[in-house]
Amino acid sequence: MSGATTVSEYQATHTVPGRMGIWWFLASEIMVFGGFLAIYILYRMASGGAWAEMANHVSAPIGTFNTIILLTSSLTMVKAFEAIDNEKRKQATNFLLITVILGLAFLGVKAFEYSSEIALGFTPLSGTFWAFYYALTGLHGLHIVAGVIFNASLLVMAMKGTLWPNTQHRVEYAGLYWHFVDIVWIFLFPLLYLSY
Repeated sequence: MSGATTVSEYQATHTVPGRMGIWWFLASEIMVFGGFLAIYILYRMASGGAWAEMANHVSAPIGTFNTIILLTSSLTMVKAFEAIDNEKRKQATNFLLITVILGLAFLGVKAFEYSSEIALGFTPLSGTFWAFYYALTGLHGLHIVAGVIFNASLLVMAMKGTLWPNTQHRVEYAGLYWHFVDIVWIFLFPLLYLSY
């Protein structure tokens, strides 16, 4: 083991900057998505059969595939943090790279899905379900983009060796954010893809 401070040692002896900030930020994001999902559920309950007819056109297999991608990326984010905590720098770099690739894959699949739906005439103006669908998945997609950028910046730092010794707590923050985005998708997937 090198003389560098591990994440656990650093956190035990220092007040880690930004920890409270990331938790406040996530709390505000919960309010945004929570309110949006509550409105979606109320509209769904009030719409009856017409909603089910519209929702029947989304692709559950594509949604399932993207769910697997996102859950796997959450695992690789955990492994990146674990590797950093154990000072396994090469492993940390590899897991951050895989997380970024999986995030981009999620966005690629979503772009394919959007293009397929729009080609069939299902746009945000096609009905209430489609307005919610594009708004919710679009907002979630923007959060994925932000997470990919955050993780990519950490990846560059890891590749340059500048992530250590006292800035590796940023991976914890990126992980918290990434898991939050994952949890939001866990709610979106059944509500949008399986609720018809």
